[in-house]
Amino acid sequence: MTHITTKDGTKIAYKDWGAGQPILFSHGWPLAGDAWDAQMLFFGQNGYRVIAHDRRGHGKSDQPWNGNTMDQYADDLAELIEKLDLNNVVLVGHSTGGGEVAHYIGRHGSKRVAKVVLVGAVPPLMLKTDANPEGTPLSVFDEIRKGTAINRSQFFRDLTMPFYGFNRSGAKVNDGLRESFWLMGMQGGIKGEYDCIHEFSEVDYTADLKKIDKPTLVIHGDDDQIVPIAAAGEKTAKIVKGAQLKVYKGGCHGLAQVDVATFNADVLAFIRA
Repeated sequence: MTHITTKDGTKIAYKDWGAGQPILFSHGWPLAGDAWDAQMLFFGQNGYRVIAHDRRGHGKSDQPWNGNTMDQYADDLAELIEKLDLNNVVLVGHSTGGGEVAHYIGRHGSKRVAKVVLVGAVPPLMLKTDANPEGTPLSVFDEIRKGTAINRSQFFRDLTMPFYGFNRSGAKVNDGLRESFWLMGMQGGIKGEYDCIHEFSEVDYTADLKKIDKPTLVIHGDDDQIVPIAAAGEKTAKIVKGAQLKVYKGGCHGLAQVDVATFNADVLAFIRA
């Protein structure tokens, strides 16, 4: 991996492979760019330039004490896109990464963007409020904060079960995938990961979604136990003008890693359309 150094001196690690139209992948919490390995290989082999970065505080990037906010994540993404001079780029964001992609467009516009793919993404708002009754109660996010703060290793290991739907009856548990999740989570910094919980749960991305003016594919599992579809994908598809919603029946939150072939084919068809 190589790095860029942002304006505030933070090193952001990224992988940049292949040639052709660029596809930039933004990962979920508490993962890293390596979560996209199956997509990086597939799309690179299909004639695309593929880029995946580690958000600050995650993976191999620096772990600053301050600046772990969605505003800064979006600005970091903008610096990466500008320093690599990416144009006509397809932005693919999973979970928190979907918020990052939306907020990037909200703050920096879409002039460099060709298309957008949001996968199990957190927008418009995860938190349950009077105006967002389909959301998740604050107490749930407080428990995530507690688990991360005092028992991070075991908490991440346990989180893999609902994340990938391995806790469902008849599910085939993939221990290698669980170990990969844990490894990426523990590679990141506890402060950045702790701060990020607020950013994926309590930030309202509605205004950002309204600024997305490029073809958008929203992919969401109807059995997503982490980011329920009713509060996220279904609403996002209505807010983003002309967005296409593709629902994976029985799909989990980590569907891009569980249903690799289906996901890759769907995204490839969208990009080529």
